[in-house]
Amino acid sequence: MARWCVVALGFGLTVVPAVRSAEPGPLLATIKAVGREGRGNAAAAQAWRELVKHGPKVLPDVLAAMDDASPAAANWLRAAVEAIADRALAAKQLPAESLEAFVKDTRHAGPPRRLAFEWLVKAEPTARLRLLAGMLDDPGSELRREAVELELRKAEALFVSKDAAALPMYQKLLGHARDYDQVQLIAGRLDKLGHPMDLTAHLGFITRWAVIGPFDNRQGRGFHTVYPPERGIDLHAEYEGKDGAKLRWGEATAETPTATADLKRHGRVDFNDIVGEQKGATMYAFAAVVSHSERPVEVRVGSNNAVRFWLNGREIFFREEYHHGVQIDQHVGKGTLKAGRNEILIKVCQNEQTEDWARQWSFQLRVCDALGGAVPLTVVTPKLPPAKRS
Repeated sequence: MARWCVVALGFGLTVVPAVRSAEPGPLLATIKAVGREGRGNAAAAQAWRELVKHGPKVLPDVLAAMDDASPAAANWLRAAVEAIADRALAAKQLPAESLEAFVKDTRHAGPPRRLAFEWLVKAEPTARLRLLAGMLDDPGSELRREAVELELRKAEALFVSKDAAALPMYQKLLGHARDYDQVQLIAGRLDKLGHPMDLTAHLGFITRWAVIGPFDNRQGRGFHTVYPPERGIDLHAEYEGKDGAKLRWGEATAETPTATADLKRHGRVDFNDIVGEQKGATMYAFAAVVSHSERPVEVRVGSNNAVRFWLNGREIFFREEYHHGVQIDQHVGKGTLKAGRNEILIKVCQNEQTEDWARQWSFQLRVCDALGGAVPLTVVTPKLPPAKRS
């Protein structure tokens, strides 16, 4: 006989079938089916209660379910882990061995592995240092950062004591660090130790571009207008631009400041320096790069302007918003590099605001893996005359 549960939703009541199962699978499926605006929450709540009753033996299953869960479902699942683990820890029944196996299984996503790690450490505090020692190259940033941080503390102690061993330690950690605060700390220390580095190149910023413009963006029309560069790249072509100007491609070089400079300056191309300050204008930048292998990548852009960008002719990101502040990696598009030649195109639109804080018209772009590590590339964009003011 089916059982039913009455659940209050808003100002009324609804009746949903109670979810009961001797196995966690159906319960997890119900929780993972939750959708937007509360869809499926009533059934998920009932499934959650039944899932928690299964106790610590289902923790690996619940953690694994977080791998591909939606944000809403992940919240339900995390709460289930917390409830089960809290009771198990109090009863000294937390399955440390299975949690450790989950942490070490890098096929799982970073957030659930981090969650398992935190509960494991609560049960076995010595596990923290023992596990982190082997996680400098962990594919999950959630654990990798802490592993790097532990080694950085050792390097800092050597640096303060002026021990020569600090230099090779910083150089080693540079290859493992992915978070910007850690990377910049290492870069700053290497600079002070007499070994300055090219942080722009280390982070994977493209610094040589072919640029063309300005095209019209008055009343915002340029963002949605398909100008010639979007239909195909011909670096020898001439086009009609804003107010009838004749436009040709020219070469522009991005900034490569010192390693300790603001990250927003690394790889920055400033269109105000190239074509002069313009309002209601659109610029394009193009780069051809060679990869030695096919691989998934992220194209990450920082810009204070409206942007669209493409990888090998496929648009992978767009955002039509102006003067919202600029941060490194604030816009992320995902794609695949082919083995051999690849093309990257970015469109950057300036609007017609006249305030002093609305003058900025620039971008920075880098190609990296999912953790932010630079992907080895060679820029093969043909040499062009320097870009000049229209």
